[in-house]
Formats: sequence, C-alpha cells, structure tokens
Amino acid sequence: MSWTDEKVELLRKLWLEGLSASQIASTLSNGITRNAVIGKVHRLGLSGRVKASAPAVPRQRTKPLRTPAQQRPSAPAMRGNTALAIKSLPVEVPRVQPAEDVVIAISECVTIMDLKEAMCRWPLGDPTSSEFRFCGSRKPLEATGPYCAYHSRIAYQPLQERRRERDRERRAQKSA
Repeated sequence: MSWTDEKVELLRKLWLEGLSASQIASTLSNGITRNAVIGKVHRLGLSGRVKASAPAVPRQRTKPLRTPAQQRPSAPAMRGNTALAIKSLPVEVPRVQPAEDVVIAISECVTIMDLKEAMCRWPLGDPTSSEFRFCGSRKPLEATGPYCAYHSRIAYQPLQERRRERDRERRAQKSA
C-alpha cells in the first residue's frame, strides 16, 4: 500500500468533512485500512474537523416516561461497592471423622539410611532439621503403597468420597 498525492488530498478533504477513519478507509479502499488512515492523519497533523451536525429535531422517545405512581416499589439502591455484593448462604460443612491417635514408638522412627522396603515412608517433622525421621512401622504384606495402613488412610481418599464432595460443592455453587 502506498500513499499517492491523490489519495492524500482525498484523505484531507474527507477528514475535514468529518468522515470517520473507517468511512475514509472504505472510500479509498485498495488495501488502506482504518489504522493506516489514522496513522496518516496523525503524521499529516490534521486535527481540525467539522463535527457532524446534530439533527435539528430531537428524537422521539419510544417509551413514555413513568409517573412516580407507576414506578416499581423502591428497592435498596445498588451503587458503588455494594452493587455486586453477594448474599452469603449457609454452607453445610462435611463432618470429618476424628483422627485416630496413632502412637508411633520412638524406636520405629527411622532415618532415610535405616529405611527398608517393608517400612512406612511417611515423613515426620521438618526435613531440614536433624530430627527428621520416617514412620518406619511395618506394612502388611498385601500393602502396595509406600505407607502403613494409618498413613494410607490420610494420604489417599476413596474416589467415591471425593466425587460426593465435588457434587456437593457444585450444588452449593448453583444454588448461590
């Protein structure tokens, strides 16, 4: 696309007549876009425009104005930061089974160097401290995971329970 002298003169004329950049671009066509028109107007320093004349007759209202008696009953004004305020609804909190008190004998807590294949690998304490240990209790022979029975119940939730929780959350969101 190139700006010829004729196109520039037509651009100036149409701009001063008050046409929009889109209208000028469609008149000039041949690969000249609205953005190209705006850029050229800016580079040429064209600013004075004739504003489109306002219609002499004001538009007629399509709906008649309501009288105060016809207006809806007054509701609290929804303005400012309260316009999007959300009414909070009570949410049912799922009941959690109380945690079992598991006593791990100190002799069973092991370091990584003492950890064997048949021992629970549940971490205990802060990994950066020298007191960090693993549970180390014996796993049943049929256990396939890295943890003892107690720590497996903590680490893994049954799939059906997760689905029930997800469904409850979705219903709560829909009703809100």
